[in-house]
Amino acid sequence: MSSMTVNDRPVRFDLDPDMPLVHALRDAMNLTGTKACGGDCIGACMVLVDGAALRSCRITLAEAEGRFITTIEGLSRDRSHPVQQAMVAEQAIQCGYCTPGIVIAAAALIQRNPAPSEAEIAEAIANMCRCGVYPRLVRAVQRAGRVQQRRESISAAPPPNVSAEDAARAVPALRPSRD
Repeated sequence: MSSMTVNDRPVRFDLDPDMPLVHALRDAMNLTGTKACGGDCIGACMVLVDGAALRSCRITLAEAEGRFITTIEGLSRDRSHPVQQAMVAEQAIQCGYCTPGIVIAAAALIQRNPAPSEAEIAEAIANMCRCGVYPRLVRAVQRAGRVQQRRESISAAPPPNVSAEDAARAVPALRPSRD
């Protein structure tokens, strides 16, 4: 049995200790923000392990034993983390598949270096993204660093505060069927 802390919650997995962490997070904990790469890791599976951004497809449950894991869901429950806010404000999100991994890698980077250069950002965020948002991504990470240092604020991307019930009223497809 593998024990660790995931998003500030102690958990125990009764799974094969050689299982990649990404599968335990997605399949056993339903934390689907961490994306599975399907063999060719593009960094979409990035999580924080003891504060360091690591690819969860390359870490086994045994290697995660006793460690503190933070997924995109645990980074900020209301999406108010400076990187999340800056990504929206700078329009650095396209299809969204690799975004959780990018956000995690950027959060780790600005935690240790709140004023990274473009080269440091490129090195820290090794995620492959076909959408071509790199210039905006660099601006977003640098802006997030300034926000974290309280040198700047972002008001363009307020955290969501819509309840599931309000969302269902606003979007008919979210309403439960009455079969």
